[in-house]
Amino acid sequence: MKTRKRILVTGGAGFLGSHLCETLLDTGHEVICLDNYFTGSKANVVHLLPNPYFELVRHDIINPYFVEVDEIYNLACPASPIHYQFNPIKTVKTSVMGAINTLGLAKRVRATILQASTSEVYGDPEIHPQDESYWGRVNPVGPRSCYDEGKRCAETLFTDYRLQNDVNTKIVRIFNTYGPRMHPHDGRVVSNFIVQALKGEDITVYGDGGQTRSFCYVDDLVRAMIAMMDTEPEFMGPVNIGNPNEFTILELAETVLRLTGSTSKIIHEPLPRDDPKQRQPDITLAGQKLGWRPTIELEEGLIHTIDYFRKLLAE
Repeated sequence: MKTRKRILVTGGAGFLGSHLCETLLDTGHEVICLDNYFTGSKANVVHLLPNPYFELVRHDIINPYFVEVDEIYNLACPASPIHYQFNPIKTVKTSVMGAINTLGLAKRVRATILQASTSEVYGDPEIHPQDESYWGRVNPVGPRSCYDEGKRCAETLFTDYRLQNDVNTKIVRIFNTYGPRMHPHDGRVVSNFIVQALKGEDITVYGDGGQTRSFCYVDDLVRAMIAMMDTEPEFMGPVNIGNPNEFTILELAETVLRLTGSTSKIIHEPLPRDDPKQRQPDITLAGQKLGWRPTIELEEGLIHTIDYFRKLLAE
């Protein structure tokens, strides 16, 4: 009882949030999961409902929420281009107003609060790999701006609430993450390729497939977020969280085809506007401050993820 914390997870019924809620419960904490189900799903957390220390609340974080908690993980925001471009104004509101509301709550109850930011704050980077000192190269008036700039503004708010109001804030910048409970139609490359391969459909590669990404398995990411929350109050970040092993999109497509045993063909479509050409995290700071490195490499993680989607499609 002395070590049990009451923890609020916004966006807790989403892909990342549901894994975080599950891990926090497994380590003996009380969890309040907040979600409006725009991209999250009750199915992701229904197995947690029998746990007496788990509470599920339907709420949109652009509106204030009042509760007594010790820690807050702010994960609420659609993260895939299909979803965040569907209603870009709402995406900006979720990032900015959601940050204001969760920070205001943290200020009132003196909670430690962590912002799930993104590698998209680096935009289409001019340096490679990207470390936390890089300010980024983001188009403020492009199709991805609602997400990129919303997250950048949220980082500003987290910084200023610390400086002005002495709130214990933490920022992690999440690079491409994958694993079970991804939405099958979220438009992200790992879920796209796996679903297409399992259905025997053409694998859609945008551009020539030479653009690179670094893929982090969800269990590694959750472990890093919890480690960041547990750092000393003086340390805010931001900290890059991701797997530094870099793959081309074409390499990912070929690996998915091999692991699924699919006979799908790879086809090429035009590269979307403002799509980053390179994405690779420098995780030196995460190693120094969190004692963290990813342990699950791409092929192992893809096997778990393919198994999840195979069962999902069979249902």
